[in-house]
Amino acid sequence: MDITAQELNRATLGRQLLLGREVLEAGEAVRRVVALQAQHAASPYVALWNRLAGFAPTELDAAFTERAVVKATLMRITLHAVHADDHQVFREAMQQTLYASRLGYRFAAAGLTPADGEALVPELLDFADRPRTAAEVQAWLAERVGEEKAAGAWWGLKAYAPLLHVPTGGPWSFGARSSFVAARTGPVPVGRETMTEALRHLVVRYLAGFGPASVADVAQFAMVPRAPVRRALLALDDMVERLRGPDGTVLYDVPGAPRPSADTPAPPRLMAMWDSVLLAHADRSRVIPPAYRRLVIRVNGDVLPTLLVDGRVAGVWRAVDGGVEATAFHDLPGAVWDGLAAEAASLTALLAGHDPEVYRRYHHWWTKLPDGRVRLLKG
Repeated sequence: MDITAQELNRATLGRQLLLGREVLEAGEAVRRVVALQAQHAASPYVALWNRLAGFAPTELDAAFTERAVVKATLMRITLHAVHADDHQVFREAMQQTLYASRLGYRFAAAGLTPADGEALVPELLDFADRPRTAAEVQAWLAERVGEEKAAGAWWGLKAYAPLLHVPTGGPWSFGARSSFVAARTGPVPVGRETMTEALRHLVVRYLAGFGPASVADVAQFAMVPRAPVRRALLALDDMVERLRGPDGTVLYDVPGAPRPSADTPAPPRLMAMWDSVLLAHADRSRVIPPAYRRLVIRVNGDVLPTLLVDGRVAGVWRAVDGGVEATAFHDLPGAVWDGLAAEAASLTALLAGHDPEVYRRYHHWWTKLPDGRVRLLKG
């Protein structure tokens, strides 16, 4: 079966709850979309506001507090918010990558070996049986490996060990200074081998939330080598089906997963920084036009808040005093600007009691953007 680029776009948007806001509890919404990027504390909130009808930040606050949704280093070795039921298996699927990246060269530069790291993990989890600040953990590590090695040890272990970030208050549950607690969601993964059953589970979950997708797409999402991803897909056999993408690439999907028609309307959205839908594929052209990719994904990895118009990136936005400043990279019809203005009014209301100029530390990127069509969309 063939699938067009437009059909790919609509399939992904539909599964990411971006074709129409749905009425869902916050935890179930996070489960549905698989994972929300959480490098910036506000982003999971803005992401759910884009996807849920009547979303209130207190809903996600409660989910984090009750650990129905947890924040941890997972896919692409970045912070994600995931449903608590998914954390253990996602963490296991990432074992090979986390071992290689966090117990590797930088860990060695601190004078430590992977064996040292593995030995420290059980003790660290016992120490983090209650919330601990980064300073407390580094002091604890200094007693075991010495002051000169403590910083390097913590750099590796804060991502490698199964730790959760603890809500610390502030406008978006997590403040600038992180606290950590042992996940205690299952056995602690060890070694550098791929945990095949966990990877298969992650592949199926990914396809359900972001598919149809290629081997390269799955590998990009998880930052797992393509070879084990390919083996996982082959092992799944009839649990996945094959399609042919617009350029002839083999794509995989979950049988029976929704694929809306190409002409399904896609309403305008003001996407969060690092929104997962912008980063979940190796071929990002299904959502980001190639000409705009370098404008919204900056050289250091920052992914700007974007305007999504007819299902694709059309510009960027930033919260400013008085509303939302929207910069379109091409001309937009009046009806689209009206839709963006309605979104901006809703977003401004959401931000008002929390962080009215969210993402302001990233405003320096705007001086590096080409001239665009700029409008202040008042709240």
